[in-house]
Amino acid sequence: MSELANRVSREICRGRGASSAQSGRFEKLARVREPDGWDIPEEQGVLRTEVTLEQPRSVINYVRSPDLPFDRSLNPYRGCEHGCIYCFARPSHAWLGLSPGLDFETRLIARPGAPEVLRRELRARGYRVAPLAIGTNTDPYQPIERQHGITRACLQVLSECDHPVAVTTKGTLIERDIDILAPMAARGLARVGISVTTLDGDLSRRMEPRAPAPRRRLETIRRLNQAGIPVRIMVSPVVPALTDPELEAILEAGRDAGAEAASWIMLRLPHEVSALWRDWLDEHYPDRAARVMARLREMHGGRDYDAAWHRRMRGDGPYAHLIARRFELAARRLGLDRRTEALRCDLFRPPAEPGDQLNLFAAHR
Repeated sequence: MSELANRVSREICRGRGASSAQSGRFEKLARVREPDGWDIPEEQGVLRTEVTLEQPRSVINYVRSPDLPFDRSLNPYRGCEHGCIYCFARPSHAWLGLSPGLDFETRLIARPGAPEVLRRELRARGYRVAPLAIGTNTDPYQPIERQHGITRACLQVLSECDHPVAVTTKGTLIERDIDILAPMAARGLARVGISVTTLDGDLSRRMEPRAPAPRRRLETIRRLNQAGIPVRIMVSPVVPALTDPELEAILEAGRDAGAEAASWIMLRLPHEVSALWRDWLDEHYPDRAARVMARLREMHGGRDYDAAWHRRMRGDGPYAHLIARRFELAARRLGLDRRTEALRCDLFRPPAEPGDQLNLFAAHR
């Protein structure tokens, strides 16, 4: 195992995806664990999740990426306890002076003021409605949502003003919010994407240690579908030489569970994710590590990752084209290649405030 992984023992970070707390790319100093010199055994407990609160000044993040199907997003949390080792969002923790490794999955930030800030932004005079994507960076239904309920509160705001929303998650806790999402879906205002990386439970536990098991996610697709909520199965990410043989099987399982559309994204290794991923491969699948990385570099001009628009999520070259073709044929055969209907924007009205309601009563006197 590399020196990177040896910085934190696997016993301490049991149940976590990363095994290092490497400093982010903006830090001048690196944090390294060293013995204190005393011949006394030190007790080393398992890492616990810490949650701090942040009061956001704004919550709608406007994006101008030409290869994304949305132009605005909202993330109730920073960091993600699911601990998916491949998560492309890990580098965002570096902006906070925290490690994209273990800090990303153990030192989380909740934004309890998000619903009220969202309400204020939707009431702004210059606001123009368009579908809002939730869960594009970190999972809105990770375990801490059970205690904080920020995602649910944001959905309530959107529902009150008939604002369209698209939710992406691995979390089965979304089933709790069917009472909000189903009526919104009936009005053409909501859809959900469920990510399934593999059907192999053992591989999933290693790669995404605190995310729900694959079969449980398929059950979530079934329950959302039964409630009338349009669901897309996301084969994301496709990992060369590790999960790519399952592509067709995942799509078929999603179709059988009730998904009506599908999408896929190739494994992405931006910034610090590359070193974390390679270290994880060396630990869990040393026999395939060279092959996995060779395929990735083949798709990115010899590099671990290429962030160019329209190539960053699919790659380029023969292997990338083969995966794209396999997906296309399987999706067509399974009826998952249909275009989803656009979410409605014509029903939106700015959120009401207490003063608005008082004025309404006054007008009827």
